[in-house]
Amino acid sequence: MSLTAGSRPDGTRPPAAVEEPTVAVGAAVTASAKERAPRKASKAGKVPFRTRLRRDRTLVLMTLPVMVLLLLFNYVPLLGNVVAFQEYDPYVSSNGVTAIFHSPWVGVEQFSRMIDDPLFWSAAKNTIVLFVLQLVLFFPIPIALALLINSVIRPRVRAVAQAIMYLPHFFSWVLVVTVFQQIFGGAGIIAQTLEDHGWSGFDLMTNSGLFKYLVTAQAVWKDAGWGIIVFLAALAAVSTDLYEAAAMDGAGRWRRMWHVTLPALRPVIALLLVLRVGDALSVGFEQFLLQRYAVGVGASEVLDTYVWNMGIQNGDFSYAAAVGLVKGAIGLCLVLAANKFAHLLGEQGVYQK
Repeated sequence: MSLTAGSRPDGTRPPAAVEEPTVAVGAAVTASAKERAPRKASKAGKVPFRTRLRRDRTLVLMTLPVMVLLLLFNYVPLLGNVVAFQEYDPYVSSNGVTAIFHSPWVGVEQFSRMIDDPLFWSAAKNTIVLFVLQLVLFFPIPIALALLINSVIRPRVRAVAQAIMYLPHFFSWVLVVTVFQQIFGGAGIIAQTLEDHGWSGFDLMTNSGLFKYLVTAQAVWKDAGWGIIVFLAALAAVSTDLYEAAAMDGAGRWRRMWHVTLPALRPVIALLLVLRVGDALSVGFEQFLLQRYAVGVGASEVLDTYVWNMGIQNGDFSYAAAVGLVKGAIGLCLVLAANKFAHLLGEQGVYQK
């Protein structure tokens, strides 16, 4: 009687349960090996820093001049904020840099003086009012202009409209104020036309009550056209298939804009809104400085001109540095808060979570 492989002398096979531990152990080893495989692959696929530096050396060299300029003009000057805690005197030493090390420390005296200064609070109030006004009246206009230009079908008309809207951005504030003076000033076109027809003229350029609306109109005329570039770039990335699908579903022009165009612009709007909130205390400098004496300091004084007046004109560098430091710290907090709010709305904001 011949025996088959794996059979007992009596011709019976061993029970199958004897093989189960071996199979279970083998399966566990295989599963463990599969779990370790991605980790090894990820470690093996990581490119060393030297290799990435050698691979991207051209891009690094291209960005190096920008990084140097950013370091010299944006980060190194931050060290000068130390004078906000001193009674800084630039004439105590041979140059202004070494004078920092010879000026006496006064702690938070400059900040206490700032809190007690009514002129500071007046400038802060004007700054906040102008920011809110420009946020409501100025910020939506580039979005509306981008939607308007995007709806123009003929490319030549669209190009001409863009060029006309972009052009004022390249004008200096001196030219912008001069143009408004020739139109809305006491000797401007509108006032002279009214006087020629027997009506009394007006001088909008010296009206302190309407000054906040005047500077908002100047900012809109100068920079609204330039601001639509980002929105037009976002609209160019929207697939035309979405508009065609919406049209086939019966959506009209307004429905397509509400359900296709505006959702495509929402990430860009959130990003620019966060950045705009960060600049809430920087509503402008040259624009207000040029019209400072026409409407009076009470209406035109903002934080930027206040810092310039106290630091440059009056030579109170420590106090001006303290005001500028507080202004920058508040701006940073506003950026972080606005970015957090953007995250709550599901947008990326300035940086991801």
